[in-house]
Amino acid sequence: QVHLVESGGGSVSAGGSLRLSCRQSGSTYRNYCMAWFRQAPGGEREGVASINNKYARRYADSVNGRFAISKENNKNPLYLQMNNLSPEDTGIYFCAHGPYDRICSLEPDQYNYWGQGTQVTVSS
Repeated sequence: QVHLVESGGGSVSAGGSLRLSCRQSGSTYRNYCMAWFRQAPGGEREGVASINNKYARRYADSVNGRFAISKENNKNPLYLQMNNLSPEDTGIYFCAHGPYDRICSLEPDQYNYWGQGTQVTVSS
């Protein structure tokens, strides 16, 4: 069982930055994917960025060039650096863990474990 805990959310003005963190415990997987998802009020959960244990990354078009996913060592912690934020980035951000892929998916159904989420609010 993989346990994920996100932190770092908050409220910022448009153009500001935030860094989210995700700490995992309980994982025995040597090869894996991890990703950040977000869900706006009334919206569906959408993939933002993913990374595997070999550091291959994928970004959603909407955040490419503004967001950066990284991890400090092989497992902990996972980060999402978010720059030049806009109100459209508002939502609950979730960390997820799933099976390894050469380039990790941004589809929620490819991930088995989820954190509880952290709120990000961007005001105009």
